[in-house]
Amino acid sequence: MTLIVAGPTGAIEHDGGVFHPEQQSRIFAVMDGLRALDLGDGVAYPPTPKADEDDLVRVHSLGYLEELKAYSAKGGGDIDPDTYVRADSWSAATRAAGAGLAAIAALEECEDGVAFVPVRPPGHHAGRDRGMGFCLLNNVAVAAAALTAKNNRVLIVDWDVHHGNGTQAIFWDDPNVLFVSTHQFPLFPGTGKAAEVGGPEAIGLTLNVPLPAGATGDVLRAALDHVARPTIEQFAPDWVLVSCGFDAHWADPLGDFALSSGDFAELATIVHEFAPRPGRVALFLEGGYNQAALRTSVAATLGALLGVHTEKAAPTYGGPGMKELRSSILERDRAIEQMRTLDAGRK
Repeated sequence: MTLIVAGPTGAIEHDGGVFHPEQQSRIFAVMDGLRALDLGDGVAYPPTPKADEDDLVRVHSLGYLEELKAYSAKGGGDIDPDTYVRADSWSAATRAAGAGLAAIAALEECEDGVAFVPVRPPGHHAGRDRGMGFCLLNNVAVAAAALTAKNNRVLIVDWDVHHGNGTQAIFWDDPNVLFVSTHQFPLFPGTGKAAEVGGPEAIGLTLNVPLPAGATGDVLRAALDHVARPTIEQFAPDWVLVSCGFDAHWADPLGDFALSSGDFAELATIVHEFAPRPGRVALFLEGGYNQAALRTSVAATLGALLGVHTEKAAPTYGGPGMKELRSSILERDRAIEQMRTLDAGRK
């Protein structure tokens, strides 16, 4: 099976300094993990041109895009205490978004393999009209919207420790996108309750599984394999895109989950089962701020998808969260029923 790597991008651009957690060295660690697989000719690197305006306005407002571009051209600054813009950040962000489009195009052409998009800045916190949480443009959303524009149904699985609030908001009322997120709650950005289930045109197509600090891999596997699977199978996606954050690792400084590299391998195996056929899975780098954890987790994740043996930590068990899984199912069911009752009343 071929691994399509659309990137890396952001290895020399968009510099926030050595004290900012979202820094260029993340890309070096990720690529070290990829090289550890020793795939030889089994890796393809498609060209990664910048996303153009037509691609971006499907998910971002033109006003925001023009504002971000102009702000970068003037040298940038801080959008908020976490999120910065530099003179080359517009170039970095459009190249990161374009890499996702290149990954999709390469999969469409070869109809086999899996794609990995190792880019920065990350994207899943970026909304239609603003950047936040280290994110400027929503890379996975740009790719998903390009696919839905061609009448595809897209599943987005977000296993970053932080909720992908930007992605959720962009596709809140889109019947062609199912957004599934496992995340620590409460934690930045404060969204992602189980009762957030989508808009009137997409009731139930937002599926949040908020989990407590200390959650282990068995809890996240149960969330995808048992809580989310029935909805995913009913939705029947044509494509599976993964907001592939590695900050759920136990060693990450910005989250409090307790996953190991072996857990990410098992999550990847489950998610791959949701694809309708080969060549329909692409993973987009989101968070992950411990370099050693990034290296081992990337190798374990891609190795699991490609059937390549890697040295990885054992999967984890026994942490909190199973009770929250059960309560989130009930909370979600109640919210869906209320939405449907309201929708029936409007009609």
